[in-house]
Amino acid sequence: MEPYTPLFENPDLNTIVGRYWPVRLEQGEPRLFRAEPDVQVLARCHLRRPEAPLMILVHGLEGDSDSTYMLWMAREALDVGFDVLRMNVRNCGGTEHLCPTLYHSGLTTDLGAVVDQLPDRRLFLVGFSMGGNQILKLAGEWGERPPSHVEAVCAISAPIDLAAGARLLDEPRNRIYQVRFLRSLRARVRRKARLWPDRYSTASLAGVGSIVDFDHRITAPAFGFRDAWDYYEQSSAQRYLAAIRIPALLIQARDDPFVPFATFENLPSNPAVQLLAPEHGGHVSFLSRTPPRFWAARQVVRFCQAYVQSPVLSHR
Repeated sequence: MEPYTPLFENPDLNTIVGRYWPVRLEQGEPRLFRAEPDVQVLARCHLRRPEAPLMILVHGLEGDSDSTYMLWMAREALDVGFDVLRMNVRNCGGTEHLCPTLYHSGLTTDLGAVVDQLPDRRLFLVGFSMGGNQILKLAGEWGERPPSHVEAVCAISAPIDLAAGARLLDEPRNRIYQVRFLRSLRARVRRKARLWPDRYSTASLAGVGSIVDFDHRITAPAFGFRDAWDYYEQSSAQRYLAAIRIPALLIQARDDPFVPFATFENLPSNPAVQLLAPEHGGHVSFLSRTPPRFWAARQVVRFCQAYVQSPVLSHR
């Protein structure tokens, strides 16, 4: 692990400043991928060389392809020779009109479909927060038979135990984060109700005061889960980690405000899974006082480069 000197040791300051740190990156070419017969997802693509390894980035809850962490990860990867695809999970990035359904933290369908439609590229999957949970879960679902063109996966600040994360987010110290997520989620349901009035009603938002409430009243019934707790149990990557056979890097700050580090203290014994756990870093931020400014992005690039340089895929 490259030494990390945090720009801020306060996890909230690290998290919030990291969200707004200026990053310049060209928009990328838009491309639609069909994930299901009635579902399309939008990606922003930086494709320069067909022989280059391709890094697919997946954002967090209520993020999109333009989230700051997606941009700095893309820039770091592009600078060292990767092509990059910044993927929007269904409904995100202004794409509510492209599908009748919502999304959730364990929904791996979209990413799996994108992977299947890029069989001629050497792929590396990188997810942030919710996107990290989805990537790890998908790698575990593949188990002993991962796609031969997927070389490695990386997850930054992934809530691998969704129930534990929801409980921590509901604590008073995290109210600012929960309020922000709920404001965005409510707005998304309202947009879906305008587009699909036969499927969605804003009446379901009445009384929603926490992420657990939202998942109990909106997410769980939309996807056939019994309740929020059943959704968390079935969708958490934690239960899939032992089955991963692709090289996997997890980066998790011990001071993450709303992903409890306790969930990483008893990871299953799996030689494919590596954990980097600095004391500081906040949530998907890891701003550094010394170069590189975005420490986690550099660690992801170095991890992936080791497999780019290998002529034989490690899981074949």
